[in-house]
Amino acid sequence: MADSTLELLKELTEANGIPGYESPVRNIVRNLLEPLGKISQDKIGSVICEVNGSSEAPKLMLAGHMDEIGFMVKHITKEGFLHFLPLGGWFDQVLLGQRLVIKTKKGDVVGVIGAKPPHLLSADQRTKVVKRTDMYIDIGATSKEEVEDAGVRPGDPVIPRADFVPLASGKTYLSKAFDDRVGVALIISSLRQLKPGEHPNTIFGVATVQEEVGVRGATTSVRAVDPDLAIVLESDIAGDVPGIKPEESSVELGKGPTVLIYDARMIPNIKFRDFVMDLAEEIEVPLQISYVEGGSTDGAAIHLHNTGVPTVVIAVPVRHIHSDSSIIHRDDYDNAVKLLVEMLKRLDSEKVAEFTA
Repeated sequence: MADSTLELLKELTEANGIPGYESPVRNIVRNLLEPLGKISQDKIGSVICEVNGSSEAPKLMLAGHMDEIGFMVKHITKEGFLHFLPLGGWFDQVLLGQRLVIKTKKGDVVGVIGAKPPHLLSADQRTKVVKRTDMYIDIGATSKEEVEDAGVRPGDPVIPRADFVPLASGKTYLSKAFDDRVGVALIISSLRQLKPGEHPNTIFGVATVQEEVGVRGATTSVRAVDPDLAIVLESDIAGDVPGIKPEESSVELGKGPTVLIYDARMIPNIKFRDFVMDLAEEIEVPLQISYVEGGSTDGAAIHLHNTGVPTVVIAVPVRHIHSDSSIIHRDDYDNAVKLLVEMLKRLDSEKVAEFTA
């Protein structure tokens, strides 16, 4: 029997869509959302799915960003190597040796990130991290003319070449782009589970663009929706790997979704956050507490819209975030959907008014 959730996560994560170049994944997201509600789009590309419930108000915004981190071709050397710039936050140490796909006017071109070989480095240099600015993309060309003949030009988007793989346990999945295709998938899964008129509100499921370069899609789409309440669906940093102290992150894979108590650009609405925590306990969904001191989400723009929007962030833990290959646990995803669906059923006008009373 087909596993619709696995198929959804595979389809979304294997799609390409870096900041500003979301068209491939946007087409897939639109097709997945069209059976669920009325589709619209803001002018920089965020997709909005309006789902009517038993009441027009309150308006609830579910936001998950569909862009993934990637690169852009910046310069082509006369020898045929490509200098590149990052779109989103990359850790230099995960870059070397990565296979990439350059999306060109003539089609896909495969390359690899390289740098000066260790054999030619001094003993002192070998102990230092190679900086991204000292790396290049090699497509196997020997001249600038060969690169241009292949269709590559400055401004072309570059995406990690990585597929979706269920791992040994059967409960964990490896792929690129879980940040934040997992959030987009949560929107789709939850809307699929809701029955017509089952929720006392109007839901706007929004797949935003350009989150990784400054929450730009959230800034424009929240104006289009003008919500009374917002739930940001995200990936979160799993701290259950060597080298991370519990006080840095106590989030573990397989121990449930997370609710943020703090990030660098938003303190969530406290009453709304407590509602989430109490509800999770009531319906027996394991919920982990998370705090991100060095990052933010679409909530940064959404919660400051107009005179303010009560906002929380619910996330699925991810190992090796902001790399070309990260890992999630299926139980965390399923529990996040369960919690989200129950929230949507209970957020009526009276309850939402309590959060700002």
